[in-house]
Amino acid sequence: MTQADCVLINGNIITMDPLRPRAEALAMRGGRVLAVGATSEIRALAGRGARVIDAGGRMVLPGFQDTHIHMQDSGFEHARGVDLEAARSISELQRLIRDFAAKHTGSWVNGTGWYTGIFHDANLTKKELDAAVPDRPCFIYASDGHNACLNSLGVAAAGITRDTPDPPNGHIVKDASGEPTGMLHEDAIYWVRQFMPEPTDSDYEDGVRYGQALCNRHGFTSVLDAMVKERHVRVYGKMAAEAALTVRVASTAKIDPDESVKGALERVLAMREAHSDGMFKVHSAKFFLDGVFENRTAAMIAPYSDAVGGNAPLMFPPQLINDMFTAFDAARFQIHVHVIGDLALRASLDGLEMALRANGPWPSLHQIAHVQALDPRDAPRFHQLGAMMNIQPLWARHEASTDDVALPMMGPERGKLMYAFRTLIDAGADYALSSDWGVSTLNPFKIMETAVTRQLPAKKGKHPVFLPEQRMTRAECLKGYTVNAARAAWRGADTGALSPGMLADVIILDRDILACGDYELGDTSVLLTLLGGAEVWRDPSFAG
Repeated sequence: MTQADCVLINGNIITMDPLRPRAEALAMRGGRVLAVGATSEIRALAGRGARVIDAGGRMVLPGFQDTHIHMQDSGFEHARGVDLEAARSISELQRLIRDFAAKHTGSWVNGTGWYTGIFHDANLTKKELDAAVPDRPCFIYASDGHNACLNSLGVAAAGITRDTPDPPNGHIVKDASGEPTGMLHEDAIYWVRQFMPEPTDSDYEDGVRYGQALCNRHGFTSVLDAMVKERHVRVYGKMAAEAALTVRVASTAKIDPDESVKGALERVLAMREAHSDGMFKVHSAKFFLDGVFENRTAAMIAPYSDAVGGNAPLMFPPQLINDMFTAFDAARFQIHVHVIGDLALRASLDGLEMALRANGPWPSLHQIAHVQALDPRDAPRFHQLGAMMNIQPLWARHEASTDDVALPMMGPERGKLMYAFRTLIDAGADYALSSDWGVSTLNPFKIMETAVTRQLPAKKGKHPVFLPEQRMTRAECLKGYTVNAARAAWRGADTGALSPGMLADVIILDRDILACGDYELGDTSVLLTLLGGAEVWRDPSFAG
């Protein structure tokens, strides 16, 4: 009989395998699951010198998978700059930046993670940043990835004047007199980066190391980087070749609206052909069809309902969407679409329908990410088209970005279907859960708690429930991070469950997330993370 090189015993194992949903122990060999069963059975499989992990009765799960994350970029931004997530006032924001600048002597001062529910065009400009950093250019990136702000020296370094035109799909904010304020929207952010010091690939490798360590600590063994270009692919490819990755990375290559269908397809085909192994692969094409409500770039079917009104156009013309989706679907790429407004959602579904008609059905599991606004007529189309919603439940709660920004723009009727996850699941939509880190926390347990409660954490006080009829169950959340996420990233044959032959991606938790209180979910900790049977994270308190 084949012997195990590692056994895990005394566990409350949820295998996610319907043929054997629970077990006490599992045996591993060569990075894969050899067997699952009772502790006495599995102990007998341990070979000479086999490692023994005693779970002590704790919950054991397949490694989690985050299928919409910006691991390389967000890791890089957090590794080099000040974390602004905690700031809730201009004075707090300035203090964090000022303290960081005093300790760092780089030619630019960088920050990331400021909250667009509070800071926006009307209260965050170069003047506020000048008060914190008067002596060097400063660039701070919003948590949503769709906004950024420069101080006056940053504006000057980028050569921005009142005569500077907006770059494609971007906006340089200017005041009533035409003077640039320092605020940038959408692709203006990436246009400005050309004037900043050029990071090295080594800097981005440090970012990957930062990001994957955070992933491992939160129980993630696989991710999908939701926006890569040539540099991302080069860095991930090198780290995979050097066996330096501690998460399995799939990726989705960003397509720009100024590309031709032929040129974009040839470019991404070359990426896929060069990178398709178990630790790093390019398997999908990413399309941004609109922006976000916070900077009024979400594309809606009807105009915004607030006092300002207006609307935003799609970032791709409808015919180009249809042509691109059809071509990439025919080449057997998964399509991964950013949609916030209901017009962007409809355009993405229309594009997928055109591709289905042209190419026929296949198990693509095309991903439609975010799905903040929904016209009810589109609810059944996910199931009809075989598409998955890739959702970030942490955002589905009462807070400034919801109550003060999005709801007034959507209005009361459309607001009833904001983050309508229950409506879509009940209509047959397939789904995966994700974080969009660094837009928001990577912690899957805080995200699951919000999916189940549709509230801010109870420890912060009694909070109203945001559309309670849209709550998800714990079992649905668990599937969304394991078997469903594995299918979403085309890893379902090897990951997402703990059954013989599957990769030994395993996590041990400090509590049973199917039995603990709803408002205790977010406090869950990962005690051990195994990637292919190899330890990549251990909580110092865990001695098993």
